Amino acid sequence: MGKAAQTRKHILEEAFNMVYQNGYQATSVDKIIEQTQVTKGAFYYHFKNKDEMGIAIIREVILPRLSQGLLEPMKFSDDPIDGIYGAIEAKILNDEPYYVENGCPTNNLVQEMSAVNSKFYQTLRQVLDTWIQTIQQSLELGQQQGQVRTDIDARDVAEFIVSGYEGIKGIGKIYGKKVYRSYLAQLQVYLRTLRE
Repeated sequence: MGKAAQTRKHILEEAFNMVYQNGYQATSVDKIIEQTQVTKGAFYYHFKNKDEMGIAIIREVILPRLSQGLLEPMKFSDDPIDGIYGAIEAKILNDEPYYVENGCPTNNLVQEMSAVNSKFYQTLRQVLDTWIQTIQQSLELGQQQGQVRTDIDARDVAEFIVSGYEGIKGIGKIYGKKVYRSYLAQLQVYLRTLRE
């Protein structure tokens, strides 16, 4: 990786951490420059403005972490029900470097930015669509293989699972990690009802 690419990655990683801890709108370009110790010229070489950087955070930091930590394990499971549950359990209980009190970075940006910025809305929608489609495809494959009931709508189930995950990450900010375990127990019960 060249020096310019390393600088861009450094800016995005540090800016992500700041946005995750403080919120997007509370994180100024000046604060990012101070934290990263890059020049203003270097920042604007890589990003035309703060929003371009924010979109890059979603595409280049959040989505790859979501894919690696949650989506890829689901794709490569022999049993879709076990694969979905196992990936969610591992992600929710061992979600380094995220913190319970800060919630889910995707959900935080959805709540803060989707109603006020159409580019954020579109990019966050793509992230959620990718996540939902991964679960949907896993369930549909399970239906074809006789592992998942054929009378369920895989898209509806996928949306329900993602909504539950994002919801528990949200209320976990208040109640702490203990609510994750009750969520996982109920998710497991629900997923069992999907078996053929």
